[in-house]
Amino acid sequence: MASADWWGAHLLARGADGDPWATMGTTFTRGELRARVDNLAAGLSRDGVGEGSTAAVMLPPGVTLLATVLAVWSCGAQVQLLDVRNAPAETARLLSRCAPQYLIRPDGPARQATGPVPDCPIVVTRRPEGRAAGADGPAWQRDVCLVQFSSGSTGTPKVVGRRPADLTAELARYGALAGMPRAGERILLLNSLIHTMGLVGGFLHGLEHGTHLLLPTSQRIGEAARILAGSGPGHGADAVLGVPVQFDLLSRGRSDALRPRRLRLAVSAGEPLPAAVYERFTARYGVPVSPVYGTTETGVITARLDGACPPPGVGRTTGLPVRVRGGGIEVALDHSPYLQDDGTARYAGGWLRTFDRGELDPPSGELRVLGRADSLVTVGGMKIDLTEVEGVLRACPGVEEAVVVFGDTVEAYTAGPARPEELARWCREHLAAFKIPKRYFTVASLPRNANGKILRNRALLHERGQL
Repeated sequence: MASADWWGAHLLARGADGDPWATMGTTFTRGELRARVDNLAAGLSRDGVGEGSTAAVMLPPGVTLLATVLAVWSCGAQVQLLDVRNAPAETARLLSRCAPQYLIRPDGPARQATGPVPDCPIVVTRRPEGRAAGADGPAWQRDVCLVQFSSGSTGTPKVVGRRPADLTAELARYGALAGMPRAGERILLLNSLIHTMGLVGGFLHGLEHGTHLLLPTSQRIGEAARILAGSGPGHGADAVLGVPVQFDLLSRGRSDALRPRRLRLAVSAGEPLPAAVYERFTARYGVPVSPVYGTTETGVITARLDGACPPPGVGRTTGLPVRVRGGGIEVALDHSPYLQDDGTARYAGGWLRTFDRGELDPPSGELRVLGRADSLVTVGGMKIDLTEVEGVLRACPGVEEAVVVFGDTVEAYTAGPARPEELARWCREHLAAFKIPKRYFTVASLPRNANGKILRNRALLHERGQL
């Protein structure tokens, strides 16, 4: 049975047994969630999972994943969240780096699943080579209850550790936001459940405040659109939480389709929202896309949910001290969030470098995110902002998405019917000569990680691209 004194027990205890908690094909009540967590925790305890243990959870998105996370925590153990879509070699590398004592995976047919699975049996494997929480690190690492991996959109994922105090502080920041979903509201949650916005801003906030989660049973955007617009059981949402690519796809739906009657809030996180997507979604649904800006390391940093905030604005600071130094956004933390040193000076003197460029208005706390620090390159003595070039390419007819990277020269990768010669002509018409990409590649789709971020990995893009 789940312990009654673990750090998040009060979240699980909220609400009456009959209150709806989540709908994923069928509706699960809060009482059913509590019973499921109790049963899972009892099984985990029999397998040896207990105080100070470390358990890697590698389950498909769904009710079983969320209940298992709570069950591991209720045993006093640390959760390490792995993506079921990882290649076997990727999983092996992460297991070697983090050395969990237990690996929790789906059993039966769900073992092969990479998309949503509402419910599945689990199998727990003991790893004798695993290590207890904080075994080889400073004292604070013994308190880490959650291990996540940064997006890895530009390189090797970083290993991030978060303590109960970090998660409860982030929940308080979400809870204080005007416009954040409240008791009884129905929330269509499209974000990855193993990343910060989906796990904390969607799932844990919903537990604390009594929302009803709507979880799609497939990755097809058509199901999300039907849930938004529908009025039957499990359909019709007051809010939708997602990433820019999902709002892009939703905004491209039929213009004559019914506008959702309940929808009052759309929240985008994960990466900058293109202005064209913001405008198209607002026109299609009558609701502006509100920004939440944060990182795996910090959780939510800024947000604006109670009014229009077009890109590149990302709202007001939510409580964490923020500064812009040398054009780069930095956040104050009392210790490094990293469990392993990757050799990059990301944390120094109490400040974490986000490697995002921005502008901050100190009196109001309003922040604008202008792109990645590594998106500013120098070619022939001239500075080029690769995000500016991407914006121009996205405006080209026939371009659905675009990313620009720099190797020995500036290269553009686009998805959509536009051909390289059309892209080159468009760029000559809209960019200064020194900013024009030297090479153009077309791809069926840009590679993305589990949280929807474009992977700005030149080698991976090059594998997919055609001149």
